[in-house]
Amino acid sequence: MSDLQATVIETKTGFHVEGCEKISYDFKFLDSVFDVRNRDLADCYQRWGRALSVMDANISDIYGEQMQTYFDHYGLDLCVHRTMIGEKAKTIDTLLKIVEAMNKFGVIRKEPVLVVGGGLVTDVAGFACAVYRRNTNYIRVPTTLIGLIDASVSIKVAVNYGNYKNRLGAYHAPMKTFLDFNFLRTLPEAQIRNGFAELIKISTCADLDTFNFLDKYGEELIATAFGRADGASREIREVADKINKASIYEMLKLETPNLHEIGLDRVIAYGHTWSPLHELIPDPPLRHGHAISIDMAYSATLANMRGLLNDVEHKRMLDLFSRVGLAMDDPDFTEEVLEQGTKAILKTRDGKLRAAVPSPLGKCVFLNDVGMNEMIAALKRHREIVRPYPRQGAGIEAHVDASDTGYTLDGVVERKGRNVGFQYGHIQDPAVQYRN
Repeated sequence: MSDLQATVIETKTGFHVEGCEKISYDFKFLDSVFDVRNRDLADCYQRWGRALSVMDANISDIYGEQMQTYFDHYGLDLCVHRTMIGEKAKTIDTLLKIVEAMNKFGVIRKEPVLVVGGGLVTDVAGFACAVYRRNTNYIRVPTTLIGLIDASVSIKVAVNYGNYKNRLGAYHAPMKTFLDFNFLRTLPEAQIRNGFAELIKISTCADLDTFNFLDKYGEELIATAFGRADGASREIREVADKINKASIYEMLKLETPNLHEIGLDRVIAYGHTWSPLHELIPDPPLRHGHAISIDMAYSATLANMRGLLNDVEHKRMLDLFSRVGLAMDDPDFTEEVLEQGTKAILKTRDGKLRAAVPSPLGKCVFLNDVGMNEMIAALKRHREIVRPYPRQGAGIEAHVDASDTGYTLDGVVERKGRNVGFQYGHIQDPAVQYRN
């Protein structure tokens, strides 16, 4: 929510305007957000007596009936727009379908749209809310690890354009975000691993204690869905909750003074220098976590070659990437990608590279003076280092596939699933065309 304070001063030639906009929004940890015993979400919609939800279709398949029961319990009409959004469908066309649903529903000014899904869904639906009547409220319920600990923390919303990640977007804060880590119980392991990369990102450059936890418990965290799977020990659940809370808090401390990215030296941009171009080049694309892990591992090697990261810490980082199955290299991460990615990121970062690298582990510095010769030398050295690792540094399930939440290509669902669209009342499940 925002409040604007402004002054208008008359000058000799016109007027001078200064404005200060207050941005405030809340995060709440709430297990089982759709449990009728938890009225927190329902309270957000009592004024309206209804809710429009933009909901990931996979999540709808699993939780749709529970969600409908929840809203029925509180006497609220629920309308659901089911959507499938993969990286290839994170487009303006997908955004416009959400806008059409909002228009058909007749969203009233100040009425919040309920966005339920992973980071891709919250990104696109959040952008739709940003552009619909220039400013429509929304409430986020992220359902993936990457959504819970990364996408939900930022107020950035966007769609892809061509081969560039998030090229079109806005800054649009939600009214509230409910953080329900019980959704991880039904998340595929590949997606747990995908989100794990973002935890490495923030801890490597800003929170050594959390990195130590990730290093000690990494494999078990992934295997137990961060302590939420049946049979997980109390210890791993407590460690996971500590990691998640600490990482979100660290992200917020770093992001909130710079919500609109006025400052371009950003610690949380570690792993996001060359990956925005590289991620969408392979066919099928890389998962986001694997794309940034390649960027992070390569950047760590670059830092090591410069003497900014010692050999022990460098190896410790690469060992963790490998043990949890995150990619450190990819055939499409080439000299050309480094060159083109550098050109693109210089435009994004006002003519400077601003490549975040760990120095030492748990801290961060920014590199601006890296030339192509050094980048190429670092790539060759990096490949020599990762070659002896399992899979020669390749990740486990590194590329998007049928298990990805909402992954579509050319409008055809690449998984067994349900149709998507605008539905009132109980969610229907018509069949769709399947890709062989």
